[in-house]
Amino acid sequence: MSENPLAPWIDTIIEGNCLEVLPTLPAESVDLIFADPPYNLQLQGDLWRPNVSKVDGVTEDWDKFESLAAYDDFTRKWLSECRRVLKPTGTLWVIGSYHNIYRVGSILQDLGYWILNDIVWVKSNPMPNFRGVRFTNAHETLLWAQKEAGAKYTFNYRAMKALNDDLQMRSDWFLPICTGKERLKEDGKKAHPSQKPEALLYRVLLATTEPGDVVLDPFFGTGTTGAMAKKLQRHFVGIELEPNYIRVARKRLESAMQREFNDPVFFTPDPRKRQRVPFGTLVEQGFINPGDALFFGVDGQQKAVVQADGSVVLNGHRGSIHAVARAMRNGPANGWRIWHFWDPETNARQPIDLLRERYLDQIVEL
Repeated sequence: MSENPLAPWIDTIIEGNCLEVLPTLPAESVDLIFADPPYNLQLQGDLWRPNVSKVDGVTEDWDKFESLAAYDDFTRKWLSECRRVLKPTGTLWVIGSYHNIYRVGSILQDLGYWILNDIVWVKSNPMPNFRGVRFTNAHETLLWAQKEAGAKYTFNYRAMKALNDDLQMRSDWFLPICTGKERLKEDGKKAHPSQKPEALLYRVLLATTEPGDVVLDPFFGTGTTGAMAKKLQRHFVGIELEPNYIRVARKRLESAMQREFNDPVFFTPDPRKRQRVPFGTLVEQGFINPGDALFFGVDGQQKAVVQADGSVVLNGHRGSIHAVARAMRNGPANGWRIWHFWDPETNARQPIDLLRERYLDQIVEL
């Protein structure tokens, strides 16, 4: 869990231009950055639906740049400052469309970021192409990059797998655009023209941060990042230039759900991070005894004999539970999963990994 390095700004919205605010933040102080920058859409005239109603698109001044060179200069400046405030183990997400994401990706690489994934957000309910002159633009792209190539970073693989019904989470995410009650409005109009769906930010934060981490959003808008950070027990720092967006975001964050901090429901157990337990520890602690039999597989007839030093012997092979399993399979093997013991508590054969779990549970209780 992170410290609280940005104490004066933690869980607040800083009003101002991110190019001016970012340099005031401490270096290497942020765990994750999610950026939804201007797309530089370069819209040519108004868009109209077949029923002659006007399409409420992005026409605000903050999305307008004099040239591609001006947009590149803006992008390079905010990405440079983001890299400065990221921790060495930190990562950054940028979302965009075909209008800007390729330019952003090139600048990311030029600045030394290492791109880990590109995620395609496939919109299940995209806006049609009303003019009928192009394919319907039904997706946006997210780039996920780390500050330093090869550095350790957070990726909650098991949380993503659990979220996806025990299947590996893929890089194509099918999620609806922001509509209905989730779409914030004022006087019947959208409070923000490009509000992102909460489900998108929920997935990003659950995948690449831990409870207590600090998440920075330099284009905070109406506060989707902050709302999901509160919901998932992360800290947020938002930077936003437009007073109207800030007002809407603050009202939204006041009512955002936040459970008691450190609630275990926000942590996904990861066996790779648990304490290492040698099989010999289970022998000396009496969870299994010298001379007991281990079965090779749940229905296996071949039995190894547990030795006093924690090794096992089977068919002339003596060694660790892993070494003997590899010799028997003539290939890679995880001894914790392959070897089974007779468990009187369940009256059935169980993988010896169950003994390790019981030992770890006993340590916690103590």
